[in-house]
Amino acid sequence: MTNLLELQGDKVVVLGYEEIKELIKSKKLLENVDGNNIQPAGVDLRVKCIYRLKNGGYIGTKKGQNPEVENICNKLGNKFTLKPNEFVLVETMEKVNMPNDLLAIILPRSSLFRCGVSLHTAVVDPGFIGTLTFGMKNLSEHPFEIEIGSKIGQIVFEVVKGNTKLYDGKYQGGKVT
Repeated sequence: MTNLLELQGDKVVVLGYEEIKELIKSKKLLENVDGNNIQPAGVDLRVKCIYRLKNGGYIGTKKGQNPEVENICNKLGNKFTLKPNEFVLVETMEKVNMPNDLLAIILPRSSLFRCGVSLHTAVVDPGFIGTLTFGMKNLSEHPFEIEIGSKIGQIVFEVVKGNTKLYDGKYQGGKVT
């Protein structure tokens, strides 16, 4: 395995299958991962829980207020129907343990947008530890059914060059809100 900090110029370095497998095994980069979900340049992520927003939120320049949520579906094999124009939060089964020399990008699986559903994701910073939470919205005019345990996104790991500050935000540990 190559040293992750050895970069070729200023190119973006995305981890491949063998390096991801090795880091899962040796550094617990991902926990609760299904080995069959390791892809050529990422890992498919599965739905653990679905949450409905109970009220509105606020983001200000100095502080904010997240909405309250209710867990509406969390048993493996259960199905949830996302109504047209409905928005929910989705938590992953997998837990990440991001080292200081990697960040991750989450991309939706193409099966979602083929059904008219969007996945709203964010960067996973170096130093973040926990499950991941995404927004999911049905943009179509038709109901969309999803089963707990199904694959919805793919995490892709990129090398961070140079020293960096590690994540120390309010979602550390995998907090949904």
